[in-house]
Amino acid sequence: MTNEEFNENFRKRTRNFAVRTLKFLETVPYNTGTKITSFQLGKAATSVGANFRAFCRGRSKNEKYSKICIVVEEADECVYWLDIFDGIGYGEKNELAWLSNEALEILKVTAKIKSSLAP
Repeated sequence: MTNEEFNENFRKRTRNFAVRTLKFLETVPYNTGTKITSFQLGKAATSVGANFRAFCRGRSKNEKYSKICIVVEEADECVYWLDIFDGIGYGEKNELAWLSNEALEILKVTAKIKSSLAP
């Protein structure tokens, strides 16, 4: 698989993750706690895909490194917020498990990319 093919597949994967996260959030009851956690998870999940796209379009190694650092940070934040949802017991369990696993996989892949670009 070429870098271009990988990037295209991963762009689709991160978009799918964001869409499924937003759909998951629509199923969570609205209250004070979920208002905060839903907002934070929604921001982080959509940021993963947006910043991976920016990484793909980076004009220099430093710019790419900067963007992939953001992706890693936001993916890690998704893992955290999904763990909070699990802890409070909100959301459909199978979808929560899928999202948690996918966030962790995205984190691992992007952390590996980050380490290969480190200055």
